[in-house]
Amino acid sequence: MNTLFLDAAFSKQTERPPVWMMRQAGRFMPQYWEIKNKYSFLEMCKTPEIAADVTMLPVDLLGIDAAILFSDILVTGEAMGGDLSFTQGVGPKFANPVRTLADVDALEVDVLDRLQYVADAIKVIQQRLNGSIPLIGFAGAPFTVMSYLVEGGSSKDFKTTKLMLHNQPEVAHKLLAKIAKVTADYLNLQIAAGVNAIQIFDSWAQALSWNDYQEFSHRYIQEIIANLNRKDIPVISFCKGSSVFAPIMAQAKPDVISVDWNADLLNIKKSLPAGIAVQGNLDPHILYADKPVIKKHILQLFERMRGENGFIFNLGHGIMPDIPFDHVKYAIEVIKDFKY
Repeated sequence: MNTLFLDAAFSKQTERPPVWMMRQAGRFMPQYWEIKNKYSFLEMCKTPEIAADVTMLPVDLLGIDAAILFSDILVTGEAMGGDLSFTQGVGPKFANPVRTLADVDALEVDVLDRLQYVADAIKVIQQRLNGSIPLIGFAGAPFTVMSYLVEGGSSKDFKTTKLMLHNQPEVAHKLLAKIAKVTADYLNLQIAAGVNAIQIFDSWAQALSWNDYQEFSHRYIQEIIANLNRKDIPVISFCKGSSVFAPIMAQAKPDVISVDWNADLLNIKKSLPAGIAVQGNLDPHILYADKPVIKKHILQLFERMRGENGFIFNLGHGIMPDIPFDHVKYAIEVIKDFKY
């Protein structure tokens, strides 16, 4: 196996930074659309052979150093009882938002049987990978999943969610505790099925204040990580807002903190306890730019991180759907040509 990614995740020395990119199996690829135009998004997630096909696209077409399971962060919310749908141009919707204590009480936590399709997909993907590169599994962090359940979908201001945090904190904590239990069980299901690493996505953490992040996000991520069967499985913690929250994130003892593009990555790395690697943190918008500009920014980051063990190249967030495929491929070629 190409162990570059796992070595860097465990802060071992590598000859170059390993590369994978969030949303690397996604809408910027024409080949993704060839599949997507035949099936709904949830059908793609829930059909192991199709999930494997999509997972393998960046492996075959880009030559990245780690694959990531094709799925969605909201499958846990659906398994618990959320009525989930995805609409083109609108995004995810829960038809039955969680707004009251009764709504929270109605959510189920013993739901692994409803997520078995993910374990089945992992087994198919690992057969296809055949030990070539590691496979990353993932889940949404409790606060992020909560925000979708409470808002009923995406939100710009998280007003309803924040009202629950501030006016009904006991309801919010009950909901977050339920999601955390399901998430830990779900990630352990993925580990048992054969993933080689785990990433926890707290996509909307930047909506929270410092104190609210500690109370309503960090404590539940800490609980999840503490309950993982993580022997030889690196755990990556990502949030939008990690440039601010990294000191708290480190307290949950992940192996890697994935950093958004608002921070100097070396400064973050040096502020963290020894043995915690960093992942990131190129602004994905740079991939729209001309190729010499892309190369310049990647090499700037690499020179900044020269001599540091525990560095995985990634974007500060996911690839946007209209970034030219050729630019992503070029960026990966630049990375793979680099040597310390």
